[in-house]
Amino acid sequence: MFTGIVEELGEVVCLEAGAASARITVRGPKVTAGADHGASIAVNGICLTVVDRPEPDSFTADVMLETLRRTSLAALSKGTKVNLERPTPADGRFGGHIVQGHVDGVGTVVERIPGDNWEVVRIDIPADLARYVVEKGSIAIDGVSLTLAGVTDGADGGTTITVSLIPETLTRTTLGLRRPGEAVNLEVDVLAKYVERLLAREGADR
Repeated sequence: MFTGIVEELGEVVCLEAGAASARITVRGPKVTAGADHGASIAVNGICLTVVDRPEPDSFTADVMLETLRRTSLAALSKGTKVNLERPTPADGRFGGHIVQGHVDGVGTVVERIPGDNWEVVRIDIPADLARYVVEKGSIAIDGVSLTLAGVTDGADGGTTITVSLIPETLTRTTLGLRRPGEAVNLEVDVLAKYVERLLAREGADR
């Protein structure tokens, strides 16, 4: 499990794409230190498994077709900056919210509005995720735990979420680099999905 507190900005060293899979190598000295084969590392919010350590400061992971379909990983290229986070230890500090590293879908940045000491970012999200977002609720965007400042349902049926980014987030994560039109990985609060499932089952049992 992760908490959406990015530990390090890493860099894609290599991305080898196949017909139905890919292999990615990422440089990140901090998160790679002590990472054995089989360890988990979140890359832009995607939980990946370490399968090789080509260099002391880098790791390689295999990516299956389902991950390529559901995330923006296929759009990465050599030199791309990525958010990196190791799983939270059982005795560690819980800084963000429950993040599984299982991306639910891909959103699109539509606007950036600069402020004095922050920046407001608006993102269009897939229709099937709209029911899981609520103002002041939690969401992971490219693996970054954020609080939703606003949720707007458009007349066309689309939904746009708004987040406010402080200088620390803009500097230490890729969200400071994302421009309008670019894709971001989204993971909604898993608790909302559990509640939906429980309520559906309760209704079916009546």
